Amino acid sequence: MTTTYDSELIEPRAAWGAVFSMALCVAVLITSEFMPVSLLTPIAGGLGISEGRAGQAISVSGIFAVVTSLFIAGLVRRIDRKLVLLSFSALLVVSGLIVTFAPGYAVLMVGRALLGIAIGGFWSMSTAIVMRLVPEDAVPKGLAMINAGNAIAATIAAPLGSLLGQHVGWRGAFFLVVPLALLALVWQWIGMPALPPAGARRSSNVFGLLRRRQVALGMSAIFLFFMGQFSLFTYLRPFLETVTGVSIPALSAMLLLMGLAGVAGTWAIGRLLGARLYSIVIAIPFVMALVATALIAFGSTPAAVAILLVGWGFFGTAAPVGWGTWLSRALRDDAEAGGGLQVAVIQFAITLGAALGGLLFDALGWWSPFALAAGLLLASAVVAAAAALDTRQAAR
Repeated sequence: MTTTYDSELIEPRAAWGAVFSMALCVAVLITSEFMPVSLLTPIAGGLGISEGRAGQAISVSGIFAVVTSLFIAGLVRRIDRKLVLLSFSALLVVSGLIVTFAPGYAVLMVGRALLGIAIGGFWSMSTAIVMRLVPEDAVPKGLAMINAGNAIAATIAAPLGSLLGQHVGWRGAFFLVVPLALLALVWQWIGMPALPPAGARRSSNVFGLLRRRQVALGMSAIFLFFMGQFSLFTYLRPFLETVTGVSIPALSAMLLLMGLAGVAGTWAIGRLLGARLYSIVIAIPFVMALVATALIAFGSTPAAVAILLVGWGFFGTAAPVGWGTWLSRALRDDAEAGGGLQVAVIQFAITLGAALGGLLFDALGWWSPFALAAGLLLASAVVAAAAALDTRQAAR
């Protein structure tokens, strides 16, 4: 079987410095993506627009991330992957500078669109590049490192944006991300080895990958998982405020604990993926479905909710590492196109889950998106089990 591993990078040692530089870049990307959540009011006031229009700064980055993820593998198939990653890191720097000095709404949106391109491109290629930087048995560890950067950034982005916005203004908050982006760029330039295009087959149409039953099952399980996760996660704050009845400091503490549990879960579960991949991607959504159900039952008990949210964070944040590891095995011969398809599926699932959850929240009450999440997560576990069975049958 043709693989995308570069034996020169595996022997005599793996390029862990390059993996760390990617983790830093991911942390900066995610911080930049979600920082506007806590800065909408000052952004709107500074540019003379409504908060609703300011909120589109988040939506536009997501749209461009999806589009980029679907087409990037074909567009860069003849280019050294180190140069590709450096280009995305450079876009991150340029985006930060454009947003910082944007004189108006249109320029702000251009900066956010460039960020979306960087997010979609970087995430799409991350699994395939990690596969070439470390030995095969260390791929889950490498992916866990990158996802730890994601977990940390997702935890601190909103409170960091609020804190910086209070002291240096929203423009200063965005500008302070630029030096970190520059550090990631320089680190990649120095620490990333050359990664010329591998000789493996490349898919011209990423959707054609879905003709493989294993890929179709895996992507379906991923779609159901992220749709379920975000149909609940998006509405945690109103749930905690109105149902659990916690104060703002207590709410912030719960969310912080959930984020820290996610970092721990990413590390712990990442160490088990080498031998128990399918068991883990089946167990994670199953456990989270139980957590969603328990939140409905014990939503008015703060102590119980805090414990359940720690469990939600521990398992939920580790899931992308599991599915990234699955991608490195199921699409070893076309991991870049597969990574693009996976990112598009995840982004679409997040958008659909949040939208459908919101409709149910308004129509039926707070419990309905939680019930939807439980059903979707349980379905994800079932489809993941089908993928595991398909893999065993194919190996016979």
